[in-house]
Order: sequence, then C-alpha cells, then structure tokens
Amino acid sequence: MLFPARLSRFTKAAKCRSAKMRSTSFAHVDLVSTFWRLARGRSFTVLSIQVPTTLLKLKTDDQEDITSFALSCDDEMLVTASRALLLKQWDWRQASCTRSWRAIHTIPVASMTFDSTSTLLATGGCDGTIKLWDVVKQYCTHNLKGSSGVVHLVEFHPDIKRLQLFSSSLDCGIRLWDLRSSQCLVVLQSHYSAVTSLSFSPDGDTMVSSGRDKICTVWDLKTRQAKRTVPVYEAVEGVVLLPENTDLSEIGVKSKDLHFITAGSKGVLRVWEASSARCVHTQSLPSTLTSEEEEDEEQDSPRSLTYLFHLPESSRLATVTAEHNILLYQLPGLSTQQQFVGYSDEVLDVKFLGKGDTHIVVATNSCQLKVFELLTNSCQILYGHTDTVLTLDVFRKGSLFASCAKDRGVRVWQMDGDGQVRCVAQGCSHTNAVGSISCSRMKASFIVTGSQDCTVKVWDLPAEFPTAGEEIHQLTARATEKAHDKDVNSVAVSPNDKLLASGSQDRTAKLWSLSGDGTVGLLGVFRGHRRGVWAVCFSPVDQVLASSSADGTTKLWGLQDFSCLKTFEGHDASVLKVVFVSRGTQLLTSGSDGLVKLWTIKTNECVKTLDAHQDKVWGLHPSRKDDRMVTGSADSNITVWADVTEEELAEEQAKQEDQILKQQELSNLLHEKKYLKALGLAISLDQPHTVLTVIKAIREGENSSQLLEKTVLKLRVDQKESLLRFCAVWNTNARNCQDAQAVLQVLLTHLPPEELLQYQGARTHLEGLIPYTERHMQRIGRLLQASMFLNYMWQKMRVAGATSGVDQGEEMDTTPLAQPFFVIDKEKPKESSDERRDEGDDSGEDEDPNVSAEDEEVDEVSTTKKASTNDRRVQNGNQTNGDHEGSESEESSEEEDDGTTVTVKKCLPSVRVSPADEDLQEVFLPQTVS
Repeated sequence: MLFPARLSRFTKAAKCRSAKMRSTSFAHVDLVSTFWRLARGRSFTVLSIQVPTTLLKLKTDDQEDITSFALSCDDEMLVTASRALLLKQWDWRQASCTRSWRAIHTIPVASMTFDSTSTLLATGGCDGTIKLWDVVKQYCTHNLKGSSGVVHLVEFHPDIKRLQLFSSSLDCGIRLWDLRSSQCLVVLQSHYSAVTSLSFSPDGDTMVSSGRDKICTVWDLKTRQAKRTVPVYEAVEGVVLLPENTDLSEIGVKSKDLHFITAGSKGVLRVWEASSARCVHTQSLPSTLTSEEEEDEEQDSPRSLTYLFHLPESSRLATVTAEHNILLYQLPGLSTQQQFVGYSDEVLDVKFLGKGDTHIVVATNSCQLKVFELLTNSCQILYGHTDTVLTLDVFRKGSLFASCAKDRGVRVWQMDGDGQVRCVAQGCSHTNAVGSISCSRMKASFIVTGSQDCTVKVWDLPAEFPTAGEEIHQLTARATEKAHDKDVNSVAVSPNDKLLASGSQDRTAKLWSLSGDGTVGLLGVFRGHRRGVWAVCFSPVDQVLASSSADGTTKLWGLQDFSCLKTFEGHDASVLKVVFVSRGTQLLTSGSDGLVKLWTIKTNECVKTLDAHQDKVWGLHPSRKDDRMVTGSADSNITVWADVTEEELAEEQAKQEDQILKQQELSNLLHEKKYLKALGLAISLDQPHTVLTVIKAIREGENSSQLLEKTVLKLRVDQKESLLRFCAVWNTNARNCQDAQAVLQVLLTHLPPEELLQYQGARTHLEGLIPYTERHMQRIGRLLQASMFLNYMWQKMRVAGATSGVDQGEEMDTTPLAQPFFVIDKEKPKESSDERRDEGDDSGEDEDPNVSAEDEEVDEVSTTKKASTNDRRVQNGNQTNGDHEGSESEESSEEEDDGTTVTVKKCLPSVRVSPADEDLQEVFLPQTVS
C-alpha cells in the first residue's frame, strides 16, 4: 500500500533550484563539457554539459555582489570583481580563493578579460579607467585613462605581439590602446548606441563590432577604417565570426568571404555575408504565434538573446536568453542541442509527464513552459503563450497535457516517443485570465476551464491531432456556464467524466453534471468554507469531493446530500492544493505556509508534515503509481519526493533482527567468560546499559581488578573513547558509580593524560565526571561518620536502668566492630516491679568475655526470697554476619529449665542507606528486649 498510515517520512529524490541573476555573465571552461554561470550575484555555478548537473558552486565571503568575472584562456584561473572593490583569484577546481587584492578603481569593475597568454588581466571600471594587471607577478602594469563613463567592454587583440587593447564606453566609440606607450591610438566611430561585442578574424586584420543601434560594422584594423556597415534590423547583443575552413553550406555559407552570426532581440541566430551585407540564413524555431502576435512580441520577447559566443572545439554556439536560459546550438545546422534553465522565478504549477512519469512540466511566472527529463535533468522550453502560464493538467495516458494562461488562451501539448513536445491545439474565448483547467479522465475527449470572468467552459478535442508541420487545431467551446459570482479558482472532472466540480473565491464549491450533448447542469452547492476555495478534487473510489480553502481547512463533502463529512485543520495559512493518494484513503495538501501534509482520512490525523519550501507551494502532483510526488513553490524550488515506507520498514526490521542476534551473542560470550569480545560487542551496540552489564559481570568474578584492567587495556582507541563516554553516564547514578570509578581508575592509571585528551569529547566527559564524583565522596564521608557515631553509641549503651561504668575521662574507641554482641537475659516467668528496679545494682561489673554461655552457673533462688541476677554479655566468635548490606539480624533461642526462661539475642549495628540518596536516611540502633 502506498502512502500507508505508518508512513514516517519522504525522501527528497531530486531538487532543481535556481535564483535570479542581477546581470548575466557567461564563460566557457572546458569548451566541451563545462560552463560557468553567475548566479545570485554572490556565487558561481559550474555546470556539466555532458551530464546536465551542477558540478560545484563558489561563494564569496565578503557578502557583496559580483559585478564581473573572467576565466583565463588556459581554463586554470578565475578572477572575480565585487562591489567591495576587491579582485579575487580562484582555483576553481579546488573551489578555493588563492589570492585577493584591492582594485585601484574608485567604483566597481564593470568588465574584465584575459589575454591569450593568460598573464595579463584588463579591468574596465565604472570610473572610466582601465587597469591592466600582471597576474603572475602580481602588480598593476597600466592605468589607462580617457574613456567617458562606464567601460562596459574590454577585449585584447588575439595577436599578443601587437599588444593592443580595445575598449568601449558610454560614448559608443571603440578605443584602440597601445600597451607599449599606454596611449589611445584611435577612436573608431560608427555606432550610435552601446557597443555590445567584438569579434576578430583568425589573421587579426579584420574586426566585427555589434551594437544596440541595430547595425554591425566590419573594420579593417590595418587602416583602422570601417569597411562595411551591415544593418541587421534588431538590437544585436553578440556577434561571432564563422570559421573559414569549415563546410557551412547548410546555413547559407557558399563562398569564402567573411561571414558572421548575430544574436539579438528577435531571439534567432542569423548568418550574414560581410561583403554583400545580406542575411544568408535565418534560424528556424518552432513557433506557435501568429504574425500579429510575433509583431507584438518583438519589442520584449522572452526569446531575446543577450549573449553569444563560439565553442570552436565542439563546433557549437552558446547563447543566453533574456529569461536567463542557456541554449546550445550545433553547427553547421544550428539545431538546438541542449537547454539549461537559469531562472525559474515562482513555480505556479508542476505535473508529471510521460508514460512512465519520466518528465515533469513546469509553469513558472513566465509565458514559457519548461519540460524536464528527471533522469538527465535536460530541459525543453516550450513557446506559445504570450502571458504568464497559470496552471496545467495532464491526461490519463501522460503524453498529452493542457495549459492555460493570463493571455485568456488554452493550449494542448503532445509529447512524442523521443520526448519532444509540441503544441497541437489552441483556443481562446474567455474574456479574462484562465486560472484553472481540468482534462477528461476516461479518454482525451474534452477539457474544462475556469476563468476570472466567473465562467466555466467545456472544450471538445479532435479525435486526431495534427502532425508536425501541419496547422495547429483551433478549439471551440461547446458549453459556457456562468458558474460563480467571483473568480473560478479550480475545476475538476470526476473519474467517470460525468461530473464537474468548481471552486471559487465566493467561498463555495459547486457540483455540475456533464451530459453527452454538451450541456452543463448544476446539481448542488457545497457551503461551509469561511474564505475562498482554492482547489477541488474528486475521490478515485468514493462519492466524495475534497476542497481546500484560504481559511486553512480542507473539507470532505458527500456527493449525495452535499454535506460536510470531515474537516482537516493543521495549516497555518491558505491550503492551495489537495489531492487523493493511496487509492483514496489519504490526502495530500499544500499551503501558503510552505508545508505539505499527509492526512489519513479514516482517523482525521496528519501522519506527516514535509517542510522543504520557504514560500507558497502552488504545485502538487502525485505519480500515477502513487510512489512519488512533485511539488513546486514560489521560492523557485521544484522537489521530487519518493515514498520510502517499505524501505524504512524493511530497514527497521533488519535492525531489530540484528539487535536480537547481537544480544544473543553477547549472552553467550558472557556465559563463556569471554569478556573482551563481550565488551567490544556491547560497545559496538552503543548501549551504555549493555556495556554496564558486562562491566558488572567482570567485577563479580575472581581477581576482578586484574581482569577488568586486562580487558579494558586491550580495547581499541575508539572503544576506549566510547567507554569513557559511558562512564560519564554511569557516574550520574549512585548505584553504578562504583563501576564507573573502577573503569576510570584503569584508564587514568595506565593511559597518559596526553592520550586521553586526544579522545573525542574527552574534556567534556571529564568535566562532567568531577561534580558527580564529588557528590559520591561527600555521601560516603557522611556514611562513614554516621557509622563511627553508631559504633560509639553502641559501646556506651548498657541495659536500660543500669549505671554507667565508664569513667568520665574515657575516650571513644573508634575501632570498627569485628564481631557481633549477644545479650543474655535470665529471668523468671513471674517477677515483680521491685525486683526489676534492683537489677541495676551490679550492672557495672564486667564479665569475662572468654566465659561461654554454656559454662555459666545459675544460682538457685528460693521462692520466698527475691533476688536478681546480672545480665551478662559475651562475645561469640563462631557467629558471622551473613548480611552484606548491614541489615539487623536476630537469632533467639529460648530454653525453659526449672521455671527459668533464657533469651539470647544477637544485635548488630546496621545502617540502611538508599543508594540514590546523598544523605543518610535510616540508622537502626540496637535494642534489647527482655
């Protein structure tokens, strides 16, 4: 069973995260396999091209944004400039900063570049100056002044022998600097807007410049004059000269004349012939826009390219789009090879896609859709909508899905066997943004949309969709219904395609019938939410509808009587999504608090809360097998989760079985008195009580001290560390303190302090031992004083009523009592009170301790004469005390002879002390009973 009630956690299986870049900078590292990307302004990301993944990230520690960076031509050295006016040199493979120095610029560096030898670094500042640095000898070689405003472009001439540097600033001119004389040789004037890039021919005699004034200029560097101006009719951000000795006939290069490629605001790559100033090839991209829409999008197209450079070793071109996506094109056909998403912004919806849920489709705060392959993380960007895509839904088979957006349009997309996605149908008849969409469940026959115009529309789909190259099918709405008084936030189709549910900002959810003739009829209204309803979902097995609301609750409704069956409360904010899982026995909800909760419907209990997002979780979708789910949040995170219940149960069972086997093995070792192996096994279990059991077993045997010492010293260092840690735990309990002290004695006696201090946490453990050890010593001291006082009291005590025979000057005998005392009382069965008063006359006389009770003679007393006999106390050397705790023991025997009763009592002084107490609790003094 998937998502069972005993589900303990989900495992995050994959995570795609990106953050917005303040300015897009881009450089190649290995030409074939690795790319650099500047992200978040304070870190760099190294991306692998062969296996799309993040290799490493470099973060600066000065908490300032990075304004520019450059990579040396040998791919060994990386230099960054930050707003803190610091230049840092990095060993990027080791992810470490090797050197940092102050830039002489007074305000941040705007551009930088290396020369072909990777020894000179040029930095262009916002202060209008250019500095050259010898990065090997680590000093500034040149300070070039004369530029007006920000120097946003610096480039070395590829021929290092010429020692020339080109720069451009806000005056739109291109300055040529002679590094031998540090003088500006000439200012090349041709552009009327910012110059964006420079490209040099292999022989170094020709240069092409591009600008945002929609022209490219071809320069003759020998004469330093413009050879030709090429109008490109778009703001150009990058230009690259094509290699001469390569067959590029596929892109219109049919002569040996100079050709170059431009990238700009139209988002397409175009090939130009420099001699004739004409475009010989325009890249073809799959477009789903009409000609009118393309004209509207030209000014601010999401496809606009902001950077372009050539990878000669792999014959590829790399571009960066206005939405921070990285695209790789393969020469000579300019076919799209790979796409990297650099910035996702808010994730508004996410769904599994493909027959085996191999892909996910993501709707972000953009008019583009992004399809990721989960295995390789490769991405495909889908163009078609002209405004932000709001939500998605996938048909049952997984290869067809629908999207709706703020452009009031609806689109249907199809994935082929190769994983390529294209738009096959579109429709537009709503009068406001379309915020919800749901697909038919039985077969791909219709879709339902809900809009901010308060209406619900049903769209019929064609039996067959057009193939690649054919016109996109135009959808028409077969039914339109005014459903709510406010925005329709969610629509859902029942599993049998006969019912439709809608949720709105008017705080109600409604149930509709979907008949075969295309009509929509209202069946009932679900009322009970205190705020707008964000999502509705049908149960796959029961006649139940789930709804989530901005009031923080999720409710289950019966479809028969439209009553509320259950209410789930737990989110602190709006509940944005709700779906059924585990065959309708559980619910998954996501909220504005960034939490995803798993609920068991039967018990109304939240069995798991997943906290992986920092903002609203808009997207929530389980896989068809219920073994995974994907979530998307406004924090730009996309997280794929896996159900690991069965794995955890198997792991827990294996642990329990292993514990049982080890416990049995430990018992066997103790029985066989193999204490060293037993102690090592107990330590490996990491159970202090089990280790204590072994220590007690060792101390109970013969020669316990030597055996304990021999066993402990043979342990490994890590085992001794654990033993020291356990001693700190045992020492806190008075019952176990003696065992802890015995082990500590061995460790402190035979191990030098230097070795002990090397143990992990040794100082903490030793500091924890001191206060408890002092308490134990104080308790033992008080116990010893109490026992000595008891000894003194016993020596001074006599039979009640007798006079003391001890002199005033007699000192207390502090010698411990070695043997017990016996009290023998002789008395007749009947005595008067007067006779008892005379018993103390001879009580001060001491009897011979060597005289036994069996040899004592008893005086005969007549029945008419009253007399009393002295009590005699003798020591019996043959009696031993068998109670090790000092408890009182009494042995009495009564003999009746001639009417005389003899009572013998053995009284031992004893102290009963609770081991857990610090103070003496009970002192039993000996008493004589006649």
